[in-house]
Amino acid sequence: MPHRESPADPRRRIIEAAVELLESGGPGAVSTRAVAAAAGMQPPAIYRHFGDKDGLLEAVAEYGYARFLESKRAQFDPAPQDPVEELRHGWDMVVEFGISRPELFAVMNRATGSASDAAHHAGLEILRGRVRRLAAAGWLRVDEELAAQIIQATGRGGVTTWHSTPVERRDPVLLTVLRESMVAAVTRAEPVVPATESGPAPAARALRAALPDDTGVLSEAEQRLLHEWLTRLAGDGGSPPGA
Repeated sequence: MPHRESPADPRRRIIEAAVELLESGGPGAVSTRAVAAAAGMQPPAIYRHFGDKDGLLEAVAEYGYARFLESKRAQFDPAPQDPVEELRHGWDMVVEFGISRPELFAVMNRATGSASDAAHHAGLEILRGRVRRLAAAGWLRVDEELAAQIIQATGRGGVTTWHSTPVERRDPVLLTVLRESMVAAVTRAEPVVPATESGPAPAARALRAALPDDTGVLSEAEQRLLHEWLTRLAGDGGSPPGA
């Protein structure tokens, strides 16, 4: 293992040592003894900072999410000129991360701890922001929640399929086809003007996407009720309660 200058924070030293071992030797290489040795510490330090190996792996997952979020936020555009192209770019970023750092990506997807879960939700908020902008611009053809699920499922599926395919049979065209299938599933060929399309669903989706978390006019209960109505209208075109 190449020599690297260790940070002063012992917890971070341990995490970075674990990440290096994970990515060079797989999960089997991440033993408490090996991690401690790579970090220049004694094994009890692992238990003092993380409780056990599972706690260490949760910290590794949190580290992975933090690094990934840094790259996503660095390229985040709050007002993209082309929200569909932004969707493609975001999907490509996830898949590239999963392909280039498979062991870390796998640990991140298995993590269930509160810290890694919070980091995971921060990433989901960036995804939901992209989906919301698609809806507000009239591009979205399905409900926002379903769109986010399709985007996640195709990204993870692409990474899993890539790594489960023998190297000599891997074809980058697969990833392009998956991405474009995802785009076709969640967006329209052309944006619509919600008021002119048949039915209330497009208008409801666009209004729901455009509403701020706090309108400054409605009470919290009224905002919840409005969101419920818009969600019902966006989903099946039905009428709100009492209509």
